[in-house]
Amino acid sequence: MSAGATGTPESTLPADSTSPVFGHAAKKYFAFDPSYINLNHGSYGSVPLPVLEACDKIGREQDACPDKFYRLLLIPRLEAARSQLATFVGAATDEVVFVPNATHGINTVLRNFIWHADDVIVGMSTTYGSISKAMQYIADVPPHPTLSIFQLTFPTTHSTIIDKFCKHIKDIPRKNGQKIVAIIDSIVSNPGVKLPWQEMVKVCKEFGIWSVIDGAHSIGQELNLNLKDADPDFWVSNCHKWLFCKRGCAILYAPKKNQHIIRTTLPTSHNYKSIYLSKKSSTADFVNQFDWTGTIDFTSYLSVIHAFEFREMLGGEQRINDYCHHLALEGGKCLAEVLKTYVMDDNGELVLNMVNVKLPLDDVQWTTELNDLIDKRLLEKWNIYAAHFYHDDKWWTRCSAQIWNEIGDFEYLGHAFLDICTEIHHSLQQHS
Repeated sequence: MSAGATGTPESTLPADSTSPVFGHAAKKYFAFDPSYINLNHGSYGSVPLPVLEACDKIGREQDACPDKFYRLLLIPRLEAARSQLATFVGAATDEVVFVPNATHGINTVLRNFIWHADDVIVGMSTTYGSISKAMQYIADVPPHPTLSIFQLTFPTTHSTIIDKFCKHIKDIPRKNGQKIVAIIDSIVSNPGVKLPWQEMVKVCKEFGIWSVIDGAHSIGQELNLNLKDADPDFWVSNCHKWLFCKRGCAILYAPKKNQHIIRTTLPTSHNYKSIYLSKKSSTADFVNQFDWTGTIDFTSYLSVIHAFEFREMLGGEQRINDYCHHLALEGGKCLAEVLKTYVMDDNGELVLNMVNVKLPLDDVQWTTELNDLIDKRLLEKWNIYAAHFYHDDKWWTRCSAQIWNEIGDFEYLGHAFLDICTEIHHSLQQHS
């Protein structure tokens, strides 16, 4: 494989791919089963064929001469990918590092804090499951910092969230030397709603609280990210979701002023330096530690370059997100009309490219069995999928709008859910 001036492989994009049509015509750029309708891009991401082809070439290059690749070529390419991501999110190159996924990144931050008994971890009732469990684990082991859960119920508004968050922070009892760390979603997973996280970061600063932003869904879905201006203490986002990179690929942002907190990677890198055995701070080794935490397949990290190329071919960030955002709003209305229910956020303030619609399962409690049944029917009978969840004693679906979707996909999903919900109601009546 030849390389350009930056040391990155040449583009694999077709030369004539300009201004492509979105909708079902865009499926040609992906490896989907032609009969499958994907309205759940937000969960696992979807890798474009040009990116997959580039990744295959990178994999073959690794195995053609592993020593040359890992010893001479890898680090310059990682730096090029980090540099492009850093520019994209408004950060310095040496403030951004790769991690496998957002869960890994948030855990890295949380487990690097030195906890004390009087410390407090602020989470939310809507915090992603594995992150909630990580918080609980830290509270479960000595010295047992306290958990403080901020309750969020939707529908609501950004102004209400900010007011209630401010009150919640004020109500936390304070002690001298106490550390408070708040885990804040930029975009909640379920429901799929955007939070006013930049304003919540300002609240944290006002009260002297650490802010850790779980931006799992942000990069590629939130336009004009500028982390330098937003100034969170830490920020993590998946690149394999809305940015079209290969799974798993995420970035961890730690501004220089906070890099002293991150003493070690998970697992600990051979570039780790003990502050007790060395007179120098390990801050300068922040990037070096994350560059190599053991032998892995780095293809997903290097796919960043090709994902950006693909997005440029599609017409850029604004064009992609304009289509997806408009489709999310209109698709949500269509789905609600078919289901004879309603969208969670009728004014669209909380909607980016995911929309939440109530399912017609009134007075039906959540159970694992019902959740699994919905999975099975959607995938095996209707060959479609959208996320579904239980919130505020109601069943909802979260639909991810992407460039390959059209309004008819939402209508089809509506008929699938009507059929499934009817089956559930009949089954419950027979067993009552």
